[in-house]
Amino acid sequence: MEFDAIVVGGSFAGLSAAMQLARARRRVLIVDAELPRNRFSHASHGFFGQDGRKPADIIADARAMVLAYPTVDFVKGEAVHAARTDDGFAVTLANGDKHEVARLVLATGLIDELPEVPGLVERWGKSVFPCPYCDGYEVAGRRIGVLATFPQIHTAMLLPDWGDTTFFTNEAMTLDDEQTAALHGRGVAIETAPVVALIGDAPALSGVQLAGGRVTPIDALFTVGTTRMASPLAEQLGCEFDEGPLGPVIRTDEFQATTVPGVYAAGDAAQAFANATMASANGVMAGVGAHQSLVFARAA
Repeated sequence: MEFDAIVVGGSFAGLSAAMQLARARRRVLIVDAELPRNRFSHASHGFFGQDGRKPADIIADARAMVLAYPTVDFVKGEAVHAARTDDGFAVTLANGDKHEVARLVLATGLIDELPEVPGLVERWGKSVFPCPYCDGYEVAGRRIGVLATFPQIHTAMLLPDWGDTTFFTNEAMTLDDEQTAALHGRGVAIETAPVVALIGDAPALSGVQLAGGRVTPIDALFTVGTTRMASPLAEQLGCEFDEGPLGPVIRTDEFQATTVPGVYAAGDAAQAFANATMASANGVMAGVGAHQSLVFARAA
């Protein structure tokens, strides 16, 4: 085998997995297209020891640390195909290079399919956010909006802890009496008119324009869209998926092993709740699981 393991994806999860394999002195290849899901974020918050740093800076430092191990190689590129071989896997890159490997770690991430609201895309990660715990503190005390994309009030119930909150149902749901009472109990204003655009000097946000021309002043907006796999590899290999709240995620066990022996998955592609700390943590488990499978498979 050319490598003991290939890690596809070089962000928080992939580098955490590669670190464990490197420290076990295994030959590791990291393949990364350098298009992480977090590239739109101005900073990573709530990540132990890294709070407030740019994701790109965190990744650059972590990559340098991993590549300091002599058994690790890095290739910038896209892995476009993976298939089982007689004794492992073959991974083909977009440039035609093919690598033979004993174990695979898929840290390939997700792609966000954002709500189709004019003005939203250019503000994503700057004044429009998916997660209160990641960015709520930075907009605390300001005018906050929540844009519904499916029937749930969870985020709107949380955000009054950070600031005055308006919940835009945007025809994605109809509130019942219990939900309305719960929101009013938290001091949330409810706006049922359809949202037609976000306004302001982008990427800043100054308001939400509603059908009919009314504008609700808003400084920050929280919303989510749907997600899809950023890579076809898991499907090509026959991995099973679970349905997450926003889209499919790769099914894994406690060691991040997929349903395909020898294939491990970590990060956003393999967890229902996206968070930098969790991505790194289950990347560690994927690396440990892949290493231990090499040891005990050969000893069996």
